[in-house]
Amino acid sequence: MASHRKPRSRIPAPLTGHGRRTAVGFTTAALASVTLLSQTANAAPADPKPATQSLEKVKEKVDTLYHQAETATQHYNAAKERTDQQRGKVDKLLDSVAQRTEKLNEARRMLGQYAAAQYRDGGMARSAATLLFSNNPQDVFDQSHLMDRMTGRQKQAVDDFQKQRAEAAKERGKASESLASLTSAQKQLKIQKKTVQDKLTEARRLLANLTAKEKARLAAIEKKAEEDRRKAAALAEKQRQEAAARKKQQEQQQQEQQNTGSGSGSTTPSAPADTSKAAQAIAFAKAQIGKPYVWGATGPSSFDCSGLTQAAWKSAGISLPRTTWDQVKVGTRVSTSQLQPGDLVFFYDDISHVGLYIGDGMMIHAPKPGDVVKKAPITEMPIYGSVRPS
Repeated sequence: MASHRKPRSRIPAPLTGHGRRTAVGFTTAALASVTLLSQTANAAPADPKPATQSLEKVKEKVDTLYHQAETATQHYNAAKERTDQQRGKVDKLLDSVAQRTEKLNEARRMLGQYAAAQYRDGGMARSAATLLFSNNPQDVFDQSHLMDRMTGRQKQAVDDFQKQRAEAAKERGKASESLASLTSAQKQLKIQKKTVQDKLTEARRLLANLTAKEKARLAAIEKKAEEDRRKAAALAEKQRQEAAARKKQQEQQQQEQQNTGSGSGSTTPSAPADTSKAAQAIAFAKAQIGKPYVWGATGPSSFDCSGLTQAAWKSAGISLPRTTWDQVKVGTRVSTSQLQPGDLVFFYDDISHVGLYIGDGMMIHAPKPGDVVKKAPITEMPIYGSVRPS
């Protein structure tokens, strides 16, 4: 007998930022990419240029735009995660509706067989049989003179039909609500995508308005700033290691004094930290160095900041949430002075950036559009806090 199951509706895939690389940034390569645009800008006096602005001011504005774009990227990642989850829920509900509809059709067929048999045997009036096939057979079944003439199996068929019809209506209602929720999530996804693109377009415009000489000077400023950050990171790491060594020496001395006072020469050493998973995460991150930053990307050919840390720890068998705002809640919080390789370091008050600590004051991270996955000192951005995944 042919199935009455209706084909499932397909849910459109969300908009995604993957594969759309935005070639902007402060690196020399990124600045060189807009040289031709600057030449046309010089020939168009009607287009106002920030001539009165210092390069530092331009840099500050572009940095702010990148930061805002990265924050918007995390909103996009969160919206995409919600959309994917809602799509999965809708798919399950549509499957359930289809299965419930099939059961309802089977119950309807069974009722039809009983009605036809009673009609042929003269046990039921033609009008009663017609009512059984009506849209509201309950009106018929509620009549006691018909119910009395039904066998136990027939009454069970009626009850099953009524149950399946009610459950089918309930499942259809849930599916409709979930579809509406999915539509709302997709709208939010589109809004967040446009926000990211608008910020990056504005940053691109500011860089394009610079002359070739200004771009070269800006690249030099950025290079010097990076060198200063590396020196500061090296000094901070040296100071951290010296402080840790002093603390360890003091703890050893205190332990020796306690052992001498108690007359016991044995101690229970603390278990060494298991760094195998952290080493795997770091090895994965190192293998990604040089791959481009693309907002919303989780690999394998490109990453955003939280996509990189998520993929790195996934390679070590530990699942992290998608966004920086959720990743900071997973694991054990540690201070900057207690950082160990593999820890996650979060930046800015809005927790919009994250990197994977690799030791010596350095991290591997996916910095910003136009840049690539690379090593950098953790001091190049204001640190919010750090987490040790587990």
